[in-house]
Amino acid sequence: MSDLFDTRTMRYLLAVADLGSMTAAAAHLGVAQPALSQALRRVEDALGARLFERSRRGAVLNSTGLAVIDDVRASMALAENAERNAKAIAAGKTGRLHIGFVTHAVYDALPAALKLLHARFPGIQVVLSEMGNADLMQALAEGRIDLAMLHTPVALQGRVRQKLVRRDPLVAVLPAGYALPGDGLATLADLERLGLVWFPEAQLPTLRAGIAGAFSRAGLAMRVVQEANRSLTVLSCVAAGLGASLLPQSAEVLQHRGVRFAPLSDGERLPHFELSVLWQASGRATIASQLADLL
Repeated sequence: MSDLFDTRTMRYLLAVADLGSMTAAAAHLGVAQPALSQALRRVEDALGARLFERSRRGAVLNSTGLAVIDDVRASMALAENAERNAKAIAAGKTGRLHIGFVTHAVYDALPAALKLLHARFPGIQVVLSEMGNADLMQALAEGRIDLAMLHTPVALQGRVRQKLVRRDPLVAVLPAGYALPGDGLATLADLERLGLVWFPEAQLPTLRAGIAGAFSRAGLAMRVVQEANRSLTVLSCVAAGLGASLLPQSAEVLQHRGVRFAPLSDGERLPHFELSVLWQASGRATIASQLADLL
């Protein structure tokens, strides 16, 4: 439709066409009749054609008006639908939220977030993508996801906000048949002996450096015998006897066959395993920022 047909003008046209009277249309719309008549006259003058046949009995669409009224009605419906959608999105009642997450988030942070979304924003369409830490940071920077659940610390890029939602101690993950003393505690020496199944350095560089420092201070070496980029892959490698690992205590809920979890008697120097949510900063509240506030 031409720029002449803004939403106000379309409402005027439809009201006169449906009610067959300028007087009735003005009363229905709550506007003065002269203002209504002038607005429609401006459109007709700009088009170079009359849309209504006017008489004492009212105003009836002529052949030109009949030819365009269906288009006007369709355009008005689209405009009203767009307005409803915009208001619903602004109110957080509808829209789309793309969440990227690491495996660790599956244990409890992601279910908690989905429960909150369903309760607070029932009209939101949620898209879920599991990725590694580095991939999540890139996806957030490029705007491919709205919210990232990942391991921190990380180097923040651009206008990104961060909130820590979980901080777990690290525990040993050992092959199920590995013998431990009566207290059931593992040591860093056990992990050095077996070798570590661990995430690639590029994925969690700060955490890996912190673990290496803890081994060094204990007079031991962090010996990585197998790299794996997902927690479930780490567990599978440990179950296969390829080595041991260190995972957050919350990973025990996985109850993976062939592995056993054990606290460390000398793990006080190990860094904690952090999970945070990150989202792009904005001048207004977004679904991502509102969800982060709730977590």
